[in-house]
Amino acid sequence: MKDQVTAGITLGALQRKPLIDPVDQRILVCHALGISRTALITQSDRVLSAEEAALVSALLQRRHDGEPVAYIVGQREFFGLDFETTPAVLIPRPDTELLVELALVRLPPRGSVLDMGTGSGAIAVAMAHSRPDATVTALDVSQDALAVAARNAQRNNAKVRFLHSDWYAAVEGEQFDLIVSNPPYIADGDRHLSEGDLRFEPSGALTDFSDGLSALRTIIAGAPSKLAPGSWLLMEHGYDQSAAVRELLLSSGYTDVQSWQDLAGIERVSGGRRPG
Repeated sequence: MKDQVTAGITLGALQRKPLIDPVDQRILVCHALGISRTALITQSDRVLSAEEAALVSALLQRRHDGEPVAYIVGQREFFGLDFETTPAVLIPRPDTELLVELALVRLPPRGSVLDMGTGSGAIAVAMAHSRPDATVTALDVSQDALAVAARNAQRNNAKVRFLHSDWYAAVEGEQFDLIVSNPPYIADGDRHLSEGDLRFEPSGALTDFSDGLSALRTIIAGAPSKLAPGSWLLMEHGYDQSAAVRELLLSSGYTDVQSWQDLAGIERVSGGRRPG
């Protein structure tokens, strides 16, 4: 980074000459100094010490090098809750809140829900927090991700059963009132994998190392035996995959197949009811 934070600079001067995106810079400065956004404004004439300047500079350099803010500060807000985020899990994104909203509407009272590939636990924890009457089970093939998810459940006082599982293996013989998933859906070799924050996120949670639909096919094929009659399967997918996912659902006999748009008007979630 050409411009380094030096001792003696004030918070006001630092904000007038942003070294990175201004929003990211505010978040990182507040994190480094342990102050609120309000304090950042009201203490604009505060002069940074040499130690404070070095700490701020180190964090800004990490962001300048491309590291996601959520990994630098170790947390991200999702569905009104705070989640621990580490390089072992995907960073929870606002787009996925659509999946949670759709799922909550379709989960019956005292119903059971299965979250496939839970990662940070964002979907499962948000649902368990919103619906304490529900029985929430979350699976992941990564033990490291499950450890993060378990801490997030405890952090948000949410009751979730976490299981180490390669897709449905750990819930053989069980049945649920709803299945949700935000699986790996980026095709192998997609240029986005080498751009932005995705460069730092776990590749196995982003791509299926195939055509981007293999994980979705596995979920769709296995869900009927795990769903109660008339229950929903809901899945997040890529911006250009809605038609393909609907076709997979229809060809597998699902009913009421449809897709829903996120706030950007992109069909982000598709689903259907258990066939038969």
